[in-house]
Amino acid sequence: MRAMDGDRDAATGDKKARRQAQLLRHLEKNHYISIEEITGLFGVTTQTARRDIMALEQEGKVRRLHGGATIATPVDPNIYRQRRIDNAALKERIGQLTADLVTDGAAVFLDTGTTCEAVARGLLKRRDLRVVTYSLRVATTLSESSSFAVAVPGGFVRQVDAGVFREETADYIRKFKFDVAVISVSGIDQDGDIGDDDHAEVAAVSAAMRQAERVILAVDSSKFGRRALVRLASLADIDALVTDRLPDENIVALLREHGVSIHC
Repeated sequence: MRAMDGDRDAATGDKKARRQAQLLRHLEKNHYISIEEITGLFGVTTQTARRDIMALEQEGKVRRLHGGATIATPVDPNIYRQRRIDNAALKERIGQLTADLVTDGAAVFLDTGTTCEAVARGLLKRRDLRVVTYSLRVATTLSESSSFAVAVPGGFVRQVDAGVFREETADYIRKFKFDVAVISVSGIDQDGDIGDDDHAEVAAVSAAMRQAERVILAVDSSKFGRRALVRLASLADIDALVTDRLPDENIVALLREHGVSIHC
């Protein structure tokens, strides 16, 4: 009997470990999961769902939020490298279409991330741009044009995406005025909130949005319906959306309500 009990305990432990590993993979992709989603995805009770979250929080892997959990660790470099491969062709088309909305001679803020790196490649067809970015990859791409002026803040380079951050990054960005700010985000939820998973990025992008005459949000459709950790703004705060596919009717209705032009 003891052997059988031990086998059952081992099987239960293996099942729990597999479930928690799958839960983490879900969080790495979607950034947030509710208790209800856990019970539906894994067929467990709400009590089990809460115990899983608490166990993962004790290991420092997730952060509990009201009604659910979010990922507690930064994006893994391997995940970011995979993002550079995923939807690469779509992002290139988004980049080209976004660049079509920027005129020669414009003052531009350009966000970091794989989509904005594609926008930077698209902008090489423009002339006489003045660009501020905190992405070294974006800056390196734009430096290929001899007619561009490119400014970057000083600070520490984040290895995962070559973003440059320091405490004064947002203050640096506030010194400029932009004709257009091109941003990308981790998620756009059903309430119309747009956000990211890094407080430093949100502070920098918020500063740029306030200094811009027009804001373009460039995202691939995988970002629709996702809830990010840190709220950046709402759809009411952008002027144009560039994406590969229309979001669901609720988000489209919000875009139309706020007069956001959609480029798909």
